Amino acid sequence: MNCPVTSLPIYQVDAFTSRLFGGNPAAVILMNTFPDDGLLRQIAAENNVPETAFLVPDGDNYRLRWFTPTVEVPLCGHATLASAAVVMERLQPGRTMVTFDSASGPLTVKRMGDRYVMNFPVRVPRSIPLPEGLTEALGIEPVETLDDGFNYIAVLQDTEAVRSLTPNIAAVARLDRPGVVVTAQGDQRWDCVSRYFAPAKGILEDPVTGGAHCGLAPYWSARLGKRELRAYQASARGGELVCRVVGNRVELEGACVFYLEGKVAVPVDQGSESA
Repeated sequence: MNCPVTSLPIYQVDAFTSRLFGGNPAAVILMNTFPDDGLLRQIAAENNVPETAFLVPDGDNYRLRWFTPTVEVPLCGHATLASAAVVMERLQPGRTMVTFDSASGPLTVKRMGDRYVMNFPVRVPRSIPLPEGLTEALGIEPVETLDDGFNYIAVLQDTEAVRSLTPNIAAVARLDRPGVVVTAQGDQRWDCVSRYFAPAKGILEDPVTGGAHCGLAPYWSARLGKRELRAYQASARGGELVCRVVGNRVELEGACVFYLEGKVAVPVDQGSESA
């Protein structure tokens, strides 16, 4: 007997880029209420993009949750950016600001022309001794190692070391942090470059990571003596961010490009009715 299904709006957006097939792809699905967590994980796995954002209207704003293909995460920058683009370009055209209620507290996003500025909590990185297994996992010894409260941050000698890195993904997954950020001071166009590996969360390499820059921004701001940073995440797709440290918050600015708009059919579950 076939299970009854409902139709939900879906958008796929390339975030932190101004060109198709660049940046980080996110799926955004609008719902009336959040269904069972198991169904959300199944939908995210079926989408098979780094993050799926689930939006539920809440007064004038929205509740927001993020899932990788395997787990729910407490914060996701690129899927928040994509969600803001969906709200302000498709659901409520002409709107210039939205606040999302999330596991990381209220997250406000403002539209600035054809770009968006997110306001996220800062992650203050602290210098730590070299963690056991990190050099073996990366295949290179970091110049400095930090902990931002979520991930290890490995500072490498230069941009070429970041770009050419080929880590042992299985060894990265065995570390006692969900992910590792590698970074170096930029050259010419960029103030800093980075990459992010999170196999423990079902993401071998994340194309562009807003959450990682919540820790990178205060580190490089202090190192370079600059309030505003031009950051580049040097994945195969590549992504561009402008980062600003504002007190205990970080502003992350970027652009979005719509790739797909349509409907998905999902089983009827408590709360999964069409939005």
